[in-house]
Amino acid sequence: MLDDIASVTMRTALSSLSARQRVSADNIANIETPNYRASRVSFESSLRDAVASGDPARATASVEGTGDTPGVNGNNVNLDAETIIDQKTQLQYQLLASALSGKYSLLSTVIKG
Repeated sequence: MLDDIASVTMRTALSSLSARQRVSADNIANIETPNYRASRVSFESSLRDAVASGDPARATASVEGTGDTPGVNGNNVNLDAETIIDQKTQLQYQLLASALSGKYSLLSTVIKG
């Protein structure tokens, strides 16, 4: 009951969004580090393919460099982009966590009768 495709998909997405938050926080924390290269987490296409195949748990999050042009100190962290990514990720995380919590709440109500 807790391993249905919707629940597994939401838990997988939450885990990947958490990874995205950690990478964004690392990028922001290293904004003044010379030669630091910012990274991004991508998981949506992997999750979409995994859901289509019926096994959302096999979705993976990949971390890749941004390829953005570095500044004078060799660092390529863009604070504006990181702030937007962080805010969007937080909203997505809150939405999914709320949806999963609501689903569990409904299950709890049904089980209790």
